[in-house]
Amino acid sequence: MDRSRLLASVKRIQLVASRLVENLLAGDYRSVFRGPGMEFDEVREYVEGDDARLIDWNVSSRMDAPYTKTFREERELTLALVVDVSASLFSGPSHRTRREVVVELFALLSLAAIVNNDRVGAVLFSDRIESWVAPRKGKRHALRLITDLVGVEPRGVGSDLALALRTTGEALKRRGVVVVLSDFKTSGYLADLTLMGRRHDVIAIRVTDPVDRAFPVTGLIRLDDPETRRTVAAAGYSARFRASYEAYREQQRKTWLAECRKRNIGTLDVSTDQDPAAQLIRYFEHRKAQ
Repeated sequence: MDRSRLLASVKRIQLVASRLVENLLAGDYRSVFRGPGMEFDEVREYVEGDDARLIDWNVSSRMDAPYTKTFREERELTLALVVDVSASLFSGPSHRTRREVVVELFALLSLAAIVNNDRVGAVLFSDRIESWVAPRKGKRHALRLITDLVGVEPRGVGSDLALALRTTGEALKRRGVVVVLSDFKTSGYLADLTLMGRRHDVIAIRVTDPVDRAFPVTGLIRLDDPETRRTVAAAGYSARFRASYEAYREQQRKTWLAECRKRNIGTLDVSTDQDPAAQLIRYFEHRKAQ
């Protein structure tokens, strides 16, 4: 993408996303994530009714009186966006690609974090780490992240989500929120997803296309895998073929959901024929009600 188109695209995305965040997302965003928890505040003299398990015995011995530790909720979140930029995200017969939906979701989430004075960082990955930007605050930083994503030209072809999860996990020293944006057309990442889910609040957003659910009625056509370069023939005229295809895709979806739920990972499916913002808001509302 040339620089003028890049800047125009970023400006449009920022404008739309900012309005949505300010009007709809900001309040719900902060209330639906499980944050870092509690942080130490101070030590004060013990009073009747305090939790005896929190007595600070070192201070108590020095002061010759019982003292207890107090804690406060840690309000600042760190949001890490793990974004698939592999070749399969560019494909699809719809009016917009999975990649464009990913960019919109990315912009909404990053700007929502900034509005709530949280830090946001990003890992862009294909079959390698294309970019890693450490979490920071500020609208300028969020705009830089969006610009990076819109303008990225991946060197890799395939998709290695396991590598991206390990990279993110190693970079996040404290509990945070990790959102994975991908079509999840990859494998070998479940062990790393398990570890990530134990340390962080993880949400997996699967971006799909209508053709991922049902094969269109066509003649005999050739399907090209943009990542493996393999080609297969598909008999779109065959009702039997289309039924088998639909059953296979639905089983893939159910398996993905089951594996995520097993690991306490939040899930959201967003299709290219849906409004990403509306789907994200609906997800926030549902999660808030739980």
